[in-house]
Amino acid sequence: MPMGHTATAQAGSGGLTATEHRLANGLRVVLSEDHLTPVAAVCLWYDVGSRHEVKGRTGLAHLFEHLMFQGSAQVKGNGHFELVQGAGGSLNGTTSFERTNYFETMPTHELELALWLEADRMGSLLAALDDESMENQRDVVKNERRQRYDNVPYGTAFEKLTALAYPEGHPYHHTPIGSMADLDAATLEDARAFFRTYYAPNNAVLSVVGDIDPEQTLAWVEKYFGSIPGHDGKPAPRDGSLPETIGEQLREVVEEEVPARALMAAYRLPHDGTRACDAADLALTVLGGGESSRLYNRLVRRDRTAVAAGFGLLRLAGAPSLGWLDVKTSGDVEVPVIETAIDEELARFADEGPTPEEMERAQAQLEREWLDRLGTVAGRADELCRYAVLFGDPQLALTAVQRVLEITAEEVQEVAKARLRPDNRAVLVYEPVAGETGDAETAEDAGTTDDTAAAATDENEEAAK
Repeated sequence: MPMGHTATAQAGSGGLTATEHRLANGLRVVLSEDHLTPVAAVCLWYDVGSRHEVKGRTGLAHLFEHLMFQGSAQVKGNGHFELVQGAGGSLNGTTSFERTNYFETMPTHELELALWLEADRMGSLLAALDDESMENQRDVVKNERRQRYDNVPYGTAFEKLTALAYPEGHPYHHTPIGSMADLDAATLEDARAFFRTYYAPNNAVLSVVGDIDPEQTLAWVEKYFGSIPGHDGKPAPRDGSLPETIGEQLREVVEEEVPARALMAAYRLPHDGTRACDAADLALTVLGGGESSRLYNRLVRRDRTAVAAGFGLLRLAGAPSLGWLDVKTSGDVEVPVIETAIDEELARFADEGPTPEEMERAQAQLEREWLDRLGTVAGRADELCRYAVLFGDPQLALTAVQRVLEITAEEVQEVAKARLRPDNRAVLVYEPVAGETGDAETAEDAGTTDDTAAAATDENEEAAK
């Protein structure tokens, strides 16, 4: 049976608890009881994302996310979706630079079904993986790329800015969606080798949160996952370290059929899991987190040169995080006007730092976002897995709010002064194709301001649709 320890609420955890266990095959299991509602969330994180891919085979991690919904030894075709939804549950999977996850939220009495389904595909997916399923999901992913990247206004921004911010050869230089050429080049044997390497219990963390009986839950986990063999052939991810700043301003101008001009920029910021990253998150919240932020007040409300302005943080553990700026211009306003105003606001913030009122508002905003995540069984399950996979300790998820509240205004000012500078950003300027006229309302709808970073970090898609 798995080994574990007794749950004890930590200081700053808000009374939330979690216990950790490990099976003999290396699978880490995290349990957190919550009897408020009769539901349970199952979340499984595999330590594999696009940073683990090699040149010529980009997009494999995301493609495999889709293949995991195409059947296993005892579940044929679309059966995973049908069984979960037929039992009143919900499910999905996502891929990022740093991990792939799968999750279900079930009525409590259907928890065993979700655990069996996840174990069946972890242990036996290769029995069902064939040319037909490979071609089916290759086409699905290529169509997803067309719909979300290639054929929508500003859809190329994430890919272009990532490629600018991380140099050629860096493991984060390409996005999880992958290129069309590499998707075409991927073979069935590539997919099988990828599964054997990364989809092993000793490369995964399973969390179960909600109205659970821990002893019974562990017994089910041991029953269904315990016989799956581990795999020791996983290569270490390539080094993602870089200098703290880019050292120059990188710039690309794109002419496309967009409704209005846009200025987007990515700033190199501290790694996730550090105090400096939390300080950067607060800085970006003050500057561009919603309609009370400095940039929104300056550009949209006062100057009326933009219809949307946001600044968000893409947290990354294996490489510098990115501060993601997104501004859509109003009418015929030129980008240099916007850029000058932004630099003025960033310089003023670096010189003066946040006011006490801004610190209080930003910390309250981030606290609310964290509590929203931890307050649902699915959100808490995901955060427990995240901290276990990326930082080795799921308990850190339960004290994340407290760490944000401990950041000082001086730390926020320090990270802004050091990082939010013109020589530490990659800039992308969108210009409408000659003859096109801007439509401010459409530009605002097409943009992703406050949640740009959150949307960028995951390739969210129901894999089997």
